[in-house]
Amino acid sequence: MEMLYERDADANLIKDKKVTVIGYGSQGHAHLLNLRDSGVEQVCVGLRDGSGSIAKAEAEGIEVKNIADAAAWADVVMILTPDELQKDIYAEHIANNIREGGTLMFAHGLSIHFGLIEARPDLDVSMVAPKGPGHTVRGEYLKGGGVPCLVAVAQDASGNARDLALSYACGVGGGRSGIIETTFRDECETDLFGEQAVLCGGVVELIKAGYETLTEAGYPPEMAYFECLHEVKLIVDLIYEGGIANMNYSISNTAEFGEYVSGPRVVTSETKAEMKKILEDIQTGKFTDRWMQGGQEEIKDFRAKSDAHPIEKVGADLRSKMPWIAANKLVDQEKN
Repeated sequence: MEMLYERDADANLIKDKKVTVIGYGSQGHAHLLNLRDSGVEQVCVGLRDGSGSIAKAEAEGIEVKNIADAAAWADVVMILTPDELQKDIYAEHIANNIREGGTLMFAHGLSIHFGLIEARPDLDVSMVAPKGPGHTVRGEYLKGGGVPCLVAVAQDASGNARDLALSYACGVGGGRSGIIETTFRDECETDLFGEQAVLCGGVVELIKAGYETLTEAGYPPEMAYFECLHEVKLIVDLIYEGGIANMNYSISNTAEFGEYVSGPRVVTSETKAEMKKILEDIQTGKFTDRWMQGGQEEIKDFRAKSDAHPIEKVGADLRSKMPWIAANKLVDQEKN
């Protein structure tokens, strides 16, 4: 795949547009603030009446409109609300208000790929998907860098959808670190799989299982926390910087040998077989159907159980003794 940069795009295209972002969560605040700081003068956020995010957006100097008015005002409407809300928001507030020939954008392919939203034929439909959480998208931008972005076009009514998507990607910082062209299908299915099998589902379950194994064997919970959670960041930073070989170069020979002989005992052929089943559930839409039809209730129970896990209490106590973590935190729930 070819990696594109600011030199490969017209970063000024997006600056001439009125851009509305629907939602002011992790991604929403990052897109808006990065676009504004990149020279997009006409930006606003579309929020429901009474939203708790109104004060946060206004504190940053971002104009707030209700969703219908925001959609009617804009040339570009980027939907950054949770996936499970997008279908209804589009149908109730956007479909009949977005201007003819406008651009509808997403940062994830789910709603379009699985047919939850069927955009009007006169609209350009594109995607700019930063490959990182919104707080990282903002944090890296402020450092002078950016988070790599995936760009895709599902509907090109104007003939210029690709160029504008590349320009938008530059506006949020992707042109600094690299832009890859893809499809809504490939982005959606690989993103869901990565989250479920590795980045969120896999890593979290591995951390909890390791913590439980050590504490059930009688080791102090604080030791278990450091070994199975705290040091994950240190290892991942090494992998992020230079791949697995870079991590192996940095760790001890003992740790590296243990990686080779014990890792395959944890992640077995049976684990990979389950990964294939997870991917199949994603590809067939089975996961999306479960999430959309009852997942909003299920997730409440999952959250409660996760929050009650002993590792959370031990971690909170230990982090309170490490003030440098809070001093450099990416997530501030009072602001973003």
